[in-house]
Amino acid sequence: MSNTKQEYTHVLNACREVFLKKNQDYGTSWRLFRPSSLTDQIYIKAQRIRNIEETGRNAVGDDVRGEFMGIVNYSLIALIQLHYIGLQKDPEGIDEIAKVYNEWAEKTRDLMLLKNTDYSEVWREMRISSFTDMILVKIARIKQIEDNAGKTSVSEGADANYQDIINYAIFALIRL
Repeated sequence: MSNTKQEYTHVLNACREVFLKKNQDYGTSWRLFRPSSLTDQIYIKAQRIRNIEETGRNAVGDDVRGEFMGIVNYSLIALIQLHYIGLQKDPEGIDEIAKVYNEWAEKTRDLMLLKNTDYSEVWREMRISSFTDMILVKIARIKQIEDNAGKTSVSEGADANYQDIINYAIFALIRL
């Protein structure tokens, strides 16, 4: 399992680096996204991966690895947005945003480690296409939760689904 934690951390650090560099280029323009728009951005990336997997065609040329990294970052952005909606305040700069990014990334990694103990690293035997499908299922669940104004009867909320998406995307990145 220590290898998984190390591989996971390596991939997550690469995603964080892209997130911070894009914030240097674009600022926090992503703060304008509503949660439903972020869900749709993740959906677009996952659906593109699925199309490439099914057809073998990649007209744009951006690699699948970059799309999975985008899924990780958009999911963390969604968690950041949910964090600030809950606080009913805005972040005070990139340092604060990076701190919340790191907090959610750490919580999500810790969740993966707990689940990985129970599931005995079965993800290592899975196909990349299964991770794509699982991400699409989680997106469909988040959309339903959003359509229900965030209310669930017995299910986890959107935040738990975003965390699962992050973990599936990072598993795919490790496998790639």
